[in-house]
Amino acid sequence: MKRKLNILIACEESQATCRAFRRLGQNAFSCDLFDCSGTSFGSDIANPHPEWHFNHDVSTVLDRTNLILQNGSQAQIEGDWDIMIGHPPCTFLAVSGAKWMYDPRDKDKPIEERRPHPSFPNRRQDQEDGANFFMFLAKANIHRIAIENPVGVMSSRWRKPDQMVQPYMFGDPYSKGTCLWLKNLRPLHPSKETEDHGERIYFGSGKSQPKWYSDGLTKTKSKEERQKWRSKTFPGIARAFAEQWTLQVAAELDLFSDEELRIIGQDYLQLIDKLTGGIKYRSAKVNSLLEKKRMPRHLDSALLSEVERREQALITYWADCK
Repeated sequence: MKRKLNILIACEESQATCRAFRRLGQNAFSCDLFDCSGTSFGSDIANPHPEWHFNHDVSTVLDRTNLILQNGSQAQIEGDWDIMIGHPPCTFLAVSGAKWMYDPRDKDKPIEERRPHPSFPNRRQDQEDGANFFMFLAKANIHRIAIENPVGVMSSRWRKPDQMVQPYMFGDPYSKGTCLWLKNLRPLHPSKETEDHGERIYFGSGKSQPKWYSDGLTKTKSKEERQKWRSKTFPGIARAFAEQWTLQVAAELDLFSDEELRIIGQDYLQLIDKLTGGIKYRSAKVNSLLEKKRMPRHLDSALLSEVERREQALITYWADCK
């Protein structure tokens, strides 16, 4: 590539996505109020890189008033951010937390008559603050943005996500519906997909949950640890973020060398658009017509195979050149 892409991953202490972009040689940085742990999903093995991590408010990174990294050095960023991927806290936004909003004794009353949950009287304000931070990231002055969150209130408060992905679509044997809201980025396509969707734990009520989620209750000791456990990005999804969006943005910006372009093909972006439906939103403003546009529910298997072959060939070429 003629230059490295500048990538900011907001609200990421694990550095899973940051490290995936770094493995491709990109100028990626993570940012979180916590110091970086460098731990991967399901593992206690730490591989932190404080030289790639801002351990302070992302707003000061976005306006460039504070680019001091966790190790005390100044981040070297030439030009604008090419991509920002945001992982805003989902505790108060996810539908799974709705049961803590109201007093359970008021379950049969209209919503407007329900009292706050006695154990969480500030839940509504917490949700409001969470939604405002979500939109702060979505409206950031960066050309390409992806916001990741589980199914939650932002689908009704803002707009529906551009797509929902699962870890097994990218080779990880787990289930967790993850929504992506995109601006000037194409939807992800499956890559190294597995038919193993992960073990589930079944309860006497007939309900079930993924075992990895249940493990978060038994293998963590505090609320903070549980939040970190459940918020870590699955490695396959992190890999897909890095590989697909690096290649697509490099193609858009004409950053490929002659050999790289030969491998990926002159028609790469056209194939991606045909496969996924292409870019939908180019700003944070909701458009009722665009809301009706959806990624194809069933992807052309032959086209997917060809796109994946080209992408992995170029990824392999880069690895061999190191």
